[in-house]
Amino acid sequence: MASDVAARAYEVSVPFRAGAEGYASYRIPAVVATAAGTLLAFAEGRVGSSADHGDIDLVLKRSADGGRTWGPLQVVARNGTGTAGNPAPVVTAGGRVVLVHVTNGATATEDLIRRGQVSAEDGRRVWVTHSDDDGVGWSAPREITGEAKRPEWRWYATTPGHALRLRHGSWPGRIVVPGNHSTPPTAAGDTGAEGKYDGGHDLLSDDDGATWRIGYVEDNPDGYINVNETTAAELPDGRVYFNTRSDANAPGNRADAHSSDGGATLDKPFRPQAGLVAPVVEGSVLHLGDPDVVLFSGPADPGYRALMTVRASGDGGATWRPAHTVDGLPAAYSDLVRIDEETVGLLYETGDFSAYSTITFRRIPVKELV
Repeated sequence: MASDVAARAYEVSVPFRAGAEGYASYRIPAVVATAAGTLLAFAEGRVGSSADHGDIDLVLKRSADGGRTWGPLQVVARNGTGTAGNPAPVVTAGGRVVLVHVTNGATATEDLIRRGQVSAEDGRRVWVTHSDDDGVGWSAPREITGEAKRPEWRWYATTPGHALRLRHGSWPGRIVVPGNHSTPPTAAGDTGAEGKYDGGHDLLSDDDGATWRIGYVEDNPDGYINVNETTAAELPDGRVYFNTRSDANAPGNRADAHSSDGGATLDKPFRPQAGLVAPVVEGSVLHLGDPDVVLFSGPADPGYRALMTVRASGDGGATWRPAHTVDGLPAAYSDLVRIDEETVGLLYETGDFSAYSTITFRRIPVKELV
């Protein structure tokens, strides 16, 4: 069986390649399927380098054939010579594509922002835009920083990866956007750049993105779990499952939590999820719907961003097993999407010698994952 899987030719395409189409680098993938079945692959198009700050646009490619081929590059959002990034797309019940993202000034590095050395204008700000024509055209971005970010928060990021629209339970249609932030230091001698000041939260909208509010907030500067980049999936019983990157003293580099009230609060604080062996990196979760399986994508090497692997859980994220290993190459951020009944799509950063050479798309049969 293993040799059969290894020999199978998977359908793979490369929507974004470093150095192509006007950008030195592409990072931070996110992907959704529209109501019409079109795949929308988002990324940060980094103009001058692969650095996390500077001149960065939020870009998009569309696929009408399930990710086998991709149309021309589109720019969805710009911030002058500053940064527009961290795409968090979601599709509403009515078919509108809602995209939440963030901006900051060109010279505002994460370190400076976390230290409180950046103005509010150049710091992290939150925006929403939408498309009503299958991702072809986009509304002008509308700022929602006042609704989405507490005044004391310094660093701020949405997801990255796709956001979530609830379908079950008591809040059908609610949009849930996982996020993370940093808080000012509380201990003498600290600057705020320390990882223990990382915190997690989510944004909620019950009117398809017209208005927003902050849901759960978790700030625990004890250095045991530092909630960082977070992704979410809805379970059949209506609970929301959150999975986060953590770089702290807890076992492993992942943590997870559940919410029984649509993301407004957490049932318990984030706890270590040592069943997901991974380096410190973003990951993605996706519930298949039918069957009742949650998928997680991310590198599986414990110390390096390499060995992209999809893992599966049949118990709501309590335990995990390897389901599909892509290869042993460098690999970093990723996002998952259900293409159709037979196929899941994986959009991920990878390359022969660097995890940031391409953003590649891979079609994976569902029968291999369950």
